[in-house]
Amino acid sequence: MPPILEPPKPVVRKQIGRSTLGRRIAAILTRLVILVTILIFGSTGWYLAKRGFGRQWRYRIVEELHKRGVEASVGRLTLDPFRGLVAKNVRIFDYKNRENTLALISEISLDINYAAFIHHEPFLNALDVRNAQITLPLTGVDGNTGKAQLNDFRAHVYFPPEQIYVSQAEGIFCGIRISATGQLIKRANYQPSTPLSQEEWQKRLSILRRVVNELQKFSFPVAPPWLQVKFSGDVAEMEDARVEATLRSDLSQRGNYEMKNVSAAAEWRDQRLTVTHCEWNDALGSFAGGANWSRQDNRADFQIRSSIDLKAFLGAFGFAGPFADVAFYSPPLVEISGSANIGEDRLRPAIIGHVTLGKFAYRTMQFSDFIADFSWDGKRTLLRDVRLRHQTGQLRADLFDAPNDFRLNIESTIAPSAMHGPVSPDLDEFLRDWEWQRPPTIRLAIQGFDHHPENWRGDGNVVLDRTRFRGVWMNSGNTRIHFADGALTCEDLHVSRDEGVGSGSFTYDFKKHEVRVSNIRSSLNPAEAIFWIDPKFSKTVAPFKFRRPPNVTANGIYQFRGGKNTRLEIKVDGANGMDYVFLGKTLPFDHVAAQLLFTNDRLQILDVRGDIFSGTLRGNADISLAKNNPRYHATLAVTNADFPRLTNLYFNYYHYRTARGQLSGAYDFDGFGTDARKMHGTGKVGVTNGDVFAIPVLGPISEILNHIVPGVGYSIARDAGTKFAIRDGIIHTDDFNVSGQLFSVVGHGDIHFLDDKIDLDVRISANGPGIVLTPVYKLFEYKAEGSLKKPDWHPKIF
Repeated sequence: MPPILEPPKPVVRKQIGRSTLGRRIAAILTRLVILVTILIFGSTGWYLAKRGFGRQWRYRIVEELHKRGVEASVGRLTLDPFRGLVAKNVRIFDYKNRENTLALISEISLDINYAAFIHHEPFLNALDVRNAQITLPLTGVDGNTGKAQLNDFRAHVYFPPEQIYVSQAEGIFCGIRISATGQLIKRANYQPSTPLSQEEWQKRLSILRRVVNELQKFSFPVAPPWLQVKFSGDVAEMEDARVEATLRSDLSQRGNYEMKNVSAAAEWRDQRLTVTHCEWNDALGSFAGGANWSRQDNRADFQIRSSIDLKAFLGAFGFAGPFADVAFYSPPLVEISGSANIGEDRLRPAIIGHVTLGKFAYRTMQFSDFIADFSWDGKRTLLRDVRLRHQTGQLRADLFDAPNDFRLNIESTIAPSAMHGPVSPDLDEFLRDWEWQRPPTIRLAIQGFDHHPENWRGDGNVVLDRTRFRGVWMNSGNTRIHFADGALTCEDLHVSRDEGVGSGSFTYDFKKHEVRVSNIRSSLNPAEAIFWIDPKFSKTVAPFKFRRPPNVTANGIYQFRGGKNTRLEIKVDGANGMDYVFLGKTLPFDHVAAQLLFTNDRLQILDVRGDIFSGTLRGNADISLAKNNPRYHATLAVTNADFPRLTNLYFNYYHYRTARGQLSGAYDFDGFGTDARKMHGTGKVGVTNGDVFAIPVLGPISEILNHIVPGVGYSIARDAGTKFAIRDGIIHTDDFNVSGQLFSVVGHGDIHFLDDKIDLDVRISANGPGIVLTPVYKLFEYKAEGSLKKPDWHPKIF
């Protein structure tokens, strides 16, 4: 019987529906869990990326870094989905002293073994730094904080057991690309050495600040220099680490100075720094040097050879001062070698070297070349075999300068005018007064306590050819020189000129600003030789025109620059006569002698003795030399001077019938400069056995007397005299009296000798036989008016 097909049971359908609904619910729950998980991980990741891990995590990282030999603090610890854990605002400290900050790093990626981290085992595998900015704080003692940055820094640091391995670290510091690689040992039993004192730390920071400041003054137009560094050592003994560094640069520039093809290599090993080479070129030459320094004994040795543009190089580093006035026409060649003990208190160098300069100029003075060997130990300086050539000659010298010991030997045929600049201001001022047609020959051996001329002492000699001093020439001269107590003494001085010679000694005192002369004897022209003492005396001496140079002796002191103790005595004996201009006329002296005393702003002419017009003159004068105060006072006395010659000089009158008589008189007067109108004084004058009427102004009286009694007008005036006063260019007299054989003339009045006027009243009185005319003497009163040269004489009664 065939089977009977039965329809499905409803119960089966109910189970299938329930199973599908369960699967759907499970799927929904699964998706929800996944979503929640994603949200949880996403929010957690977002939180960790933005806000970071908590303090406990940062503490674990800091402790791990400490175990690896890095003392640090972490500002934030975040999670990056691609880089993992990232420590931000990381501060690196000195491992020995956390108070000293070494660097500030923007961010560091941490390669962590999370299993070891969970089990509290060493978990830091490596550090990765990319495009970070590292700031080096340079805080000084004064609290001022400077900063230096290492830009674009990237590095990968591994931490194998007990090691720190830097596979590659690169960055740009002050424009220099730095690349470093190496490894350090960090033992498990590491014990840090004694930390640096704050003073030592600040000292090292100061050095670093100076290095940074100097590097920041460089620019690199072509490409950044590349500094490669390799290192190895033990964290516990960083001073014993080994470091090798090489530097390359195509073009480095500082200011206007360019350094091309810079190459340097250095090594730090066994606490010794060795610079195997340091080289570069510039526009004029090259530099090559090497050095080494030992930390244990602070001793440095070095060698340098340079033919670079020295002035530009030193100027770029701020040391242009010593060469500011020097111009090199070819590069200086300098070779230096030596050592230096760099102690804490001071530098103790031992340097020797050689310098050769081609053509160069100092200010406006040009020199052909300069060669010298030198040495210096910090206290003592030696210049040996110095040779300086100039177009006028050559100088050879040796110099030794030590504390309380200075020595200088010079042999020179160079014109001293070429040495204006290098000498002291006082000596420079003295040299500027000289002009050499041919350079002098100078030999000096000088000693002193220091290099200041006022403290020198020594001896030498100078031989002069034709030379001009203060504008006055000499044909030749020679002297022995002695230095002592800040003064230059010329002993046994001999000077010759065309008109005569001079000899003696003088001392030029730089310290006291004075000139001392001793036993100077001269037969030279005083009007020119006085310039050698002081040009301002020339106006005083110029009016005394000697026909031939007088014999002069001089002794005393002359002070300059405001000194008040000048006392210079000069004795003059003019045996061959002298001409002197007085009131517009030249007085001819057959012989004259006087003593001149120069004191502060004052000249006294004492005991003047002269022969003039067959008579004698005696007198004294006191002349002010003060600026803007040319006052003077003088007293003169004349005895038995030839009256006709005097009248011929001042009145252009000489009569053969009356050409005789002697004049005597005295005059005491004051004046101001060359203005005759300001001269004033009193005096008296008398004429014996002469013809007063020979004076043109009185000449008409002779004609008047001739008309009264023929022939009487030419009688000799036996006795004539008057007292007078002079003021404002006027000669005034109240007792003019001329006595003749028959008549006498008395009068009074004024003579305006500067304005060519006269106002004179005279009366003619009878003497001897002329007494018969006494009753009518009033008819013989006359008055002179008008011009002094052509007076108008007329009877006063009319």
